[in-house]
Amino acid sequence: RTADSSLSDNSGKGLKLSTTPFGLSKHLTMSDISIIASLVGLAPGAFGGLCSVAVGHPIDLIKVRQQTAARAISGSTIGMLHGIFIKEGFHGLYRGVAAPLLAVTPAFAVSFWSYDLAGRAIRKVGNIEDSRDLSIGQVAVAGAWSGVPLAAIFGPTDRIKCLMQVDNSGKYRNFMDCLAKTYHDGGLRSVFRGTGSCVLRDVPGNAAYFGTYECIKRWSCQLEGLEQASTVGTLFAGGCAGVANWIVAIPIDTLKSRLQTAPNGTYKNLFDVFQSLVRTEGPTALFRGLSPALLRAFPANAACLCGVETVKGLLEKR
Repeated sequence: RTADSSLSDNSGKGLKLSTTPFGLSKHLTMSDISIIASLVGLAPGAFGGLCSVAVGHPIDLIKVRQQTAARAISGSTIGMLHGIFIKEGFHGLYRGVAAPLLAVTPAFAVSFWSYDLAGRAIRKVGNIEDSRDLSIGQVAVAGAWSGVPLAAIFGPTDRIKCLMQVDNSGKYRNFMDCLAKTYHDGGLRSVFRGTGSCVLRDVPGNAAYFGTYECIKRWSCQLEGLEQASTVGTLFAGGCAGVANWIVAIPIDTLKSRLQTAPNGTYKNLFDVFQSLVRTEGPTALFRGLSPALLRAFPANAACLCGVETVKGLLEKR
C-alpha cells in the first residue's frame, strides 16, 4: 500500500510506480509486483515463528524427552528444566534448536500465507464480501489447509530436532552432523520419516489453532469495545490458540516423536507405534508430554501471533 501509487504503462512492458511499498521509484513488471507482494505476505508468519521458537524451545525439549522415555519421567517441567540447566548448561536447554530455527521461517511464513490464501478462496467461492468476517467454521477450514504445507516442512526438521533432543551419548555434534548420519542410515526416506504423521497432527491442530484464535480475538474486541484487538487481547487469543492446538494434536505428536526417534526397523508405521504404545504403556501414554506442551503453548504462541500482528500492522502502515 502506498501514499502515491499512480501507475503508467508508457513502455508497454511494465508499470511505473512513483513510490513502491519500500519508498523506491523504479519500473516494475507485474511479475516483480507479484514477487514483492508474496514476500511481504510471508514476513509476518516468519517473524512470528522466530518468536515462538525463542520462547518455547526449552519446554519443547522436555516434551520430547517425556514422550520418548521408556517409562514416565517423574518431576515437574520446571524441575526438569532446572536439572538440564545444572547438568548441561544454558546450551543444553536449546539442544536441537538449529532445526526449528532453519524450518520455522519458511514453515510459519508459508503456513500463515496459506491460511490467508485459503481464506480468500473461501470468500470467492461463497461470494463473501471483504467487509464481512468469515465464520469460525470457515476460519477453521482455512486453518486446516494451512497445516499441509506446514507439515511438509516440519517433517524432516522435526526428525532431526527430536533425534538431537534425546541424544545423551554425544552421537550428534550438531545439526549438519545429525542430518548426514540420518541420511547415511536410510537415505531420504530416513530423513523424512514421520512427515505423514506431521500432516495428521497439523491439519486438525491448525484448524483448532486458527479457529480458537479468531474466536477469542473477536470476543476480546467485543469486550473492549475495539475494532482491532489490543496487544493484551492478541496475546491472550494467541495463548489460547496454542493450548487448543496441543489438546487436539498431542496424541499424534507423541506417536510421531516415538516413530522419529526409534532405531530403524522398530516400527512398521504410525499405527504400529500406536498399537505398541497402548499395549505396553496404556492409552494415557498418548498424552505424555501434555503438561510441558500446554505450559509452552501459551507463551510461545502468544509471542508468535503478537509478532505476526505487529508485522502485519507495520506493513499495512507502509
